[in-house]
Amino acid sequence: MGGVKHKVEKSPEPSRRVAARRAERVYAALLQEYGQPVWRKPLPALDELVSTILSQNTNDINRDRAFELLRARFPTWEAVRDAPEAEVIEAIRPAGLANQKGPRIQQVLRAITQERGALDLEFLRDLPVDQARAWLTRFKGVGPKTAAIVLLFSLGLPAFPVDTHVHRVTGRLGLRPDRLSADDSHAYFEGLLPPETYYAAHLNLIRHGREVCHALRPECERCVLRGLCVYYKSK
Repeated sequence: MGGVKHKVEKSPEPSRRVAARRAERVYAALLQEYGQPVWRKPLPALDELVSTILSQNTNDINRDRAFELLRARFPTWEAVRDAPEAEVIEAIRPAGLANQKGPRIQQVLRAITQERGALDLEFLRDLPVDQARAWLTRFKGVGPKTAAIVLLFSLGLPAFPVDTHVHRVTGRLGLRPDRLSADDSHAYFEGLLPPETYYAAHLNLIRHGREVCHALRPECERCVLRGLCVYYKSK
């Protein structure tokens, strides 16, 4: 006796497990290609927060130059917080968008002072990572990427920063849903990779995006990940 056959929906879990296995293979391949990456000397959390705000929409050289000029001009973060806005803007001009970043940095410093009574973020080290992230992202100008960089590199907390390179490379590899935004990718990758891999995975994905998997004309033929890459296989 014939009946209506109902389509059985597949659980999303198997594809998630497949993505997790591929992510670990990508991590291992990049580690073999580039080695264990070492970033610059970790900055105190507040320094890293300001540095990361300066880094928005510019390169590392301009970010570092602006940060050094800011610290040379003002001896403490309290001095930056209380300085005339125009002086802060002038100090950070090499970072670009100084008219936006200067007031934003001062607003964040004032908000932290109002919230905590002092300019110190070390207390975040003792919070669960989700609470620490939520505390930081309450401030205007501090998004998921900025928060994750502070948490991972300054405080040693298991956060996975996703910048434009990480988002592009992981999309081409098929490690994340196509429509998942960069902001929403942080939590996704924290659930995909083991926490002990976050540091090296983040830095090596950035390096790979800069040196091989360019936004325009990626160099697929010399890519060590082409055997794992959805984009390459679809060409």
